[in-house]
Amino acid sequence: MLSTANAGESKEGGVTGKIWFRVIAIVGILISFGTRWLLSHENPVGVVFATIIPLMGKKLPPTIFGHGRMRGTPAVPDDLVPQPRPENEMFLDLPGGFKMPQNGLGMCCRATAYDDVLVYRTVLWYLLKGGRHIDGAQLYLNHEAIGQGIAEAIRRGVPRSEIFVTTKIFPTHFGFESAKNMIDTYMKQLGLDYIDLVLLHFPSFPLASSPCKKGGFDETACRRETWEGLSEMREKGYVRNLGVSNFSVRHLMELAGIGAPIANNQIAFNPFVPEEIMESVSYCKKNNITVTAHSPLGGLADKDKAMLHGVLNDISSNHNNRKVSQIMLRWAMQLGFAVIPGTGDPDHMVENLGIYGFELDRNEMNAIDRLKYNAKGFSAGQTTRFISSLK
Repeated sequence: MLSTANAGESKEGGVTGKIWFRVIAIVGILISFGTRWLLSHENPVGVVFATIIPLMGKKLPPTIFGHGRMRGTPAVPDDLVPQPRPENEMFLDLPGGFKMPQNGLGMCCRATAYDDVLVYRTVLWYLLKGGRHIDGAQLYLNHEAIGQGIAEAIRRGVPRSEIFVTTKIFPTHFGFESAKNMIDTYMKQLGLDYIDLVLLHFPSFPLASSPCKKGGFDETACRRETWEGLSEMREKGYVRNLGVSNFSVRHLMELAGIGAPIANNQIAFNPFVPEEIMESVSYCKKNNITVTAHSPLGGLADKDKAMLHGVLNDISSNHNNRKVSQIMLRWAMQLGFAVIPGTGDPDHMVENLGIYGFELDRNEMNAIDRLKYNAKGFSAGQTTRFISSLK
């Protein structure tokens, strides 16, 4: 009986082993095909983000299932015409006499930012509602759809001269010639004959190669080479201003005196970022570098917690129950930041553009300033530490 039982167990173990072998083989094949699929794209890092973020929002990623299947931003009525720009609109001064609207629209990091149909609608809604500042990037894989939305808004009467377009070059394309070539590509994708602001998206990116690195340059040299290439495109009029994104003071100092002046540094900034981020802010202010706050409402990880914060809700009640999101955006703008909240909802666009219509007093500003000293449970500091660790 014992030998029979052992034989049965041995048989079952053999069957189980075969099943696991097949599962492992299938997983290996899927990983292999997935890797080849990613590497077949010019921007594999962008594909990863454009796939994961919709999945996190329980949406089918267009990178796999195609565009136009996602629900979200409603269609724009054919008879909708441009509405007035916000009253008391505020701007930041850039080199060369250019001005950047302080309130913009971020085209990243939400599911609807990766579906071309919804991106087109989002940009068109925003421009027709009176917004004028669009923030995009090579990494977001939506240049063409942004350009189509801009073209339709222009066709309906929004002047191109009023539209401020930002995009970013990712470290995988750093290099003198590569940077110049990417500007040509961006203009074709966006359908524009100039770009208002081009940023270096990150100082570097772990494990990522680039034409510059392949040429034997280190990270610092690659940033300088890229900056010089972009500066040449600025001199030719294809780019009006240059800036950086997610740069620490050390990274900013490397570019001082090279080519075009640094017009802007886009960083994660909201009431819950750690105090050390103010070092970068202080450097920028002393050197006439404007600052744009991405993740001004807390970003993917912290937005929900921020909306429930007691101090922010108390201040909201002092202003005819303005939304907490409006309080946060207004706070950043009064500190002198540009803000680029992301949304595909036309009603939220109107709310965000409505922050020009009220002002926070000194006590309210100070109360929000103090939140960073007691930001337990918020993850904003992780971004700051990641940036500081980049070479």
